[in-house]
Amino acid sequence: MKKLGMILAIIAIVALAGCGSSGGSSGGGGGGGGAPFIVDLSTLTAAEVAAGDKVGATIPGGTLKNQKPFTKPWENFIVLFPENWVDVSKYQRITITLKYYNASGAEIEPADSMAQVNFVTDINGDWRGPAMDPGPNTPLKQQNIGGYSGMVNKDRGVRHGCAVPPSAMIVQAAQTTPAFIEVTGIIWHNGDYKTE
Repeated sequence: MKKLGMILAIIAIVALAGCGSSGGSSGGGGGGGGAPFIVDLSTLTAAEVAAGDKVGATIPGGTLKNQKPFTKPWENFIVLFPENWVDVSKYQRITITLKYYNASGAEIEPADSMAQVNFVTDINGDWRGPAMDPGPNTPLKQQNIGGYSGMVNKDRGVRHGCAVPPSAMIVQAAQTTPAFIEVTGIIWHNGDYKTE
C-alpha cells in the first residue's frame, strides 16, 4: 500500500511540474502564425508627447527617434501604429530593439536603466499604467532594453500581452543618459525569430 501511495505521489509531482511551466517550449512556441512579422519602420510615425499625454507634433526626419535631446529622466516620445496593423492573435512574442546616443549624437553602449517602452491600447486612455507592470491600457511594459537584464531586445523576445493591436508605443529615457533614443526594430513572432 505504501508503494502505491509513493507511485501516486510521484505521478502527481510530475503532473504538477508539467502544468507549472508557463514559458512555452524553447522552439516555435505555437500560435500558428507562420513567419515572424518584421515591422517596416518606415510605415510608422513618431511624435512628441504633448501636455496631458496627448499626441504632439510629428517628429520629422523619417526615423523613430527624438529630435530634441532628453535632458531629464522620463522624457519620452510616442510611436504611432496604423489602425489594426497586425493580427496579434497570430503571435505570442515580440522583440523590440533600440539604439542610444549621447548629446553629441554619438552612439553609446546600451545598459540597464536607460530606457523603457510600453504599448498603449487606447490612444485616448491612460498611457502610463502601473509604475513597473503592465496595466489595462498598457499590456506591454519593458525596461532595460539592450542592457544586461533586458529581455525584449533578445531574439526570444517576451510575451506581449496584447488582446488587440496596440495603437502606439511610448519610448522613455529612464535617466539623463541617453540624450537620444531610436527604435530600430519591432518583430512579432512565436519564438521563431532569429537575427540575420
